[in-house]
Amino acid sequence: MNSTALFAKLSLLDRLLTPLIFLSMVVGVLIGVFVKNVQHAFDTVQFHSVSVPIAVGLIVMMVPILTKVRYESLAHTFLSRKLWVHLSISLVLNWIIGPFVMLGLAWATLPDLPTYRTGVIMVGIARCIAMVMIWNGLAGGNTEYCAILVAVNSVLQIILYSPFAVLFVDVFGGAANGEQVHLQYGEVAISVLIYLGIPLLAGIIIRLTLLRLSPHFFHHNFIPFFSPVALLGLLYTIIVLFAYQGHHIVTNIGKVLRVIVPLVLYFVIMWTGAVALMWTLARKEVCKPSRGKVFDYETTAVQAFTAASNNFELAIAVTIATYGVGSDQALAATIGPLVEVPVLLAMTWLAQVIRVKMDWGVSECSSRCLESGSACVEVKERS
Repeated sequence: MNSTALFAKLSLLDRLLTPLIFLSMVVGVLIGVFVKNVQHAFDTVQFHSVSVPIAVGLIVMMVPILTKVRYESLAHTFLSRKLWVHLSISLVLNWIIGPFVMLGLAWATLPDLPTYRTGVIMVGIARCIAMVMIWNGLAGGNTEYCAILVAVNSVLQIILYSPFAVLFVDVFGGAANGEQVHLQYGEVAISVLIYLGIPLLAGIIIRLTLLRLSPHFFHHNFIPFFSPVALLGLLYTIIVLFAYQGHHIVTNIGKVLRVIVPLVLYFVIMWTGAVALMWTLARKEVCKPSRGKVFDYETTAVQAFTAASNNFELAIAVTIATYGVGSDQALAATIGPLVEVPVLLAMTWLAQVIRVKMDWGVSECSSRCLESGSACVEVKERS
């Protein structure tokens, strides 16, 4: 399949998503600048230190994607060697390489802005659990693997985010007296449960209930109707986020532009680095017909977007709770998703190109399956 045919398969909303996202950004900034007291209005009702309008958008964005995960087949997936190989790679990328890359970039680009640097570091240690589902879906990645990696990262965030915050902000980040981070495990756990637990539970209930009632209705009627809700939730969330910080962005434009630099570098380095690693492993892999391919495009997309994305909702909640809603740290954390959205949206288009332009070794493995008479079910399905 060539790239033209691949793009032709995209829905109208998918094709219009890029201009719609940029339009949403502009509308959000205009609301934040010209509508008086908009931030105060958003903060009137809060959900674990995050504005309810933002929380609602994030949850709505997640539910349709998590409804597509084949929970009924996850037990088989957990028994595969392929999953554990990718899980090991993901843990290294997310919890060792990613935080240190962001730390280095923050110090290299913001040595004289310690408060903004702290906000950037807080974004770097918060591993993604929401947006990655959107990017992976747009790029055509493996939904089941993505859900599993997101779930594992969520559990690890509950355990690791507090000590990582102390280590990377207080020790490596050089926080001054009175600016140190003091986090309780319960605070992080509540945030993870809100932004993953609620949509995950809703997705499981919706999927299993409708599949029991009518599999045909679920696959052919409900999913085509319900899927665009995720992208509409994304557009709504972008408008609210930009409106929430629109005034701060305009009044601090010089510092905001400097904060954008390490964030853009981080997203690009982590995404391209993960793709390069996975493609190299795919090319060097010796395909065994009995097990199929361990490294392919679908799992590469999962690894790349999981490594590059960040859990900005957690970073925003923590910086607001620790430093205040109007703090430099909270502004820097909020800039994270404002940069991530356009950069990783561009990466989803690039992913579609490399999907058809780069040789992932799938055709060679499929031919070996045919020669050996092996079923190689996964290889044939993916190819």
